[in-house]
Amino acid sequence: MNNLTVIKNFMADKNLNYLLVNSTNQFLVEYNTLKENSRYKLTKFSGSTGEALVSPDKIYLFVDGRYHIQADQEVDHEIVTVVKLQNNQSALDEIVKIIPQDETLGIFARKVSQKKYEYFKSQRNILLLDNDPIDEDFEISTEGNIQLDISLTGLSADEKIRKISDNLKEDECIYLTDLDEVSYLYNMRNFSQNFSAKIKARAIIYKDKNNLYQGENLKQLENELKTINKKVYVDKSSINAYDYGLLGENSVELTENPVQIMKSQKNDVELKHLKSAFNRTDNAVRAIRKFIEDNENLSEYDIASQLEKEFKKQGAVDLSFNSIVAKDKNSALAHYSKSSKDEIIKEGSLILIDCGAYFEGGLATDITRVFVKGQPSDLQKKIYTYVLKAFLRAFNYTKIHKQRPVSGYEIDKQVQKLFAELDLDGFVFNHGLGHGIGINVHEYPPKLSPHEISKVSLKEGMCFSIEPGLYKEGFFGVRLENSCYYKNDKIHSFVKMNYEKKLINFDLLTDIEKVQLEEFEVL
Repeated sequence: MNNLTVIKNFMADKNLNYLLVNSTNQFLVEYNTLKENSRYKLTKFSGSTGEALVSPDKIYLFVDGRYHIQADQEVDHEIVTVVKLQNNQSALDEIVKIIPQDETLGIFARKVSQKKYEYFKSQRNILLLDNDPIDEDFEISTEGNIQLDISLTGLSADEKIRKISDNLKEDECIYLTDLDEVSYLYNMRNFSQNFSAKIKARAIIYKDKNNLYQGENLKQLENELKTINKKVYVDKSSINAYDYGLLGENSVELTENPVQIMKSQKNDVELKHLKSAFNRTDNAVRAIRKFIEDNENLSEYDIASQLEKEFKKQGAVDLSFNSIVAKDKNSALAHYSKSSKDEIIKEGSLILIDCGAYFEGGLATDITRVFVKGQPSDLQKKIYTYVLKAFLRAFNYTKIHKQRPVSGYEIDKQVQKLFAELDLDGFVFNHGLGHGIGINVHEYPPKLSPHEISKVSLKEGMCFSIEPGLYKEGFFGVRLENSCYYKNDKIHSFVKMNYEKKLINFDLLTDIEKVQLEEFEVL
């Protein structure tokens, strides 16, 4: 029986006409394995984010600008309608619009955050469901969990936990459900799953003790949540609706998540490790640049395979995400990840490479560079230069604008303004300008985008990407990404990898931009 039939039979049994099918698992992770990804099993769309809504006559798949083209390529359009979200659109709002006012939406309680559940509940009738019928049973193992040395973390786990517990009263505790936060607080990592450094665990921090639940211990957690006789502080963005329901009236929403804030502000030891990790990342990307220049008849797959070898030579324990190696029209897919053996690099081919790795400290690196085999076209140079201008404007914002505090929202607005003033020849910028970086390659805070969430001020030690891009379906895409950090009221770049002189039209740069570019090597 195929997955669509299983879902339809399940909906009939529950008397449902509308059902939300998620991409995540019970831990609400962003990068879920495809084996655990029900949305993928139903739609065959393999992107990291994006939910599906099953209706009486079709399946709607909601994807942001990174995945517009990829979703079109992967789904069966006779069954799936791709809803292409624009920068100013919310998937939640668009889902609600499709569901008639008098209908009930089924939601899997373990696979949706309490915050999302409450939004849907405010808009439509909701039926919370305990189990997903196309889920498989997986043992949650502690195999591969490692403890980091304080030389990589700057603070011991006990010191971090005390920073939280010292602010609690006897009748209070905090329930931590975000895997990044638990991994951070306990200085633990696990590299056994591709593109991940986090352990699968949850924790409860009390005034005088802390309980870490992992492996077999996770089975005891449900009973403790039901029987806690204290105020339990939770982050509604990361706790799933099932666990929230177990807490009942004891739950109290965190207005400010102390672990999230502590994790986002890297200390000097963490920054030192990240500088080393990005230096080795730069070395791997420089090596792949030379590999492309020195060899003929390379495929995307050849480059991706060699890139992984280069990272391993530099001491990487794993990639932080599936490397994007995209030539020509494939580079217009912001999150293209096929790395095809059939896509051969030719004279004039443009190659976009977005990659990163985990080294011994378990913090992600992330960089994007664009190369061209031989000589570029005038259009390639124009678009590359425009994206470079956008990066320079964002990167130098704190040096030019002295007013503090500053947010990712303000920085993004400057890039949006620049692109609105330029003749882009049909190329579009359809994703956020940047994201926080930490144990996960995407973390929050901070965020650089035109959305309300990005109005959070940058703080000392925050690490984030700046990655403007321009894309045109059927042509190509250019994205230039430097991972950066905020220190002493200024933005600094971890990435030192050069820009491509032959892809820059210097006539399109202002005198100020030419001076700004001197901070970075151009070869």
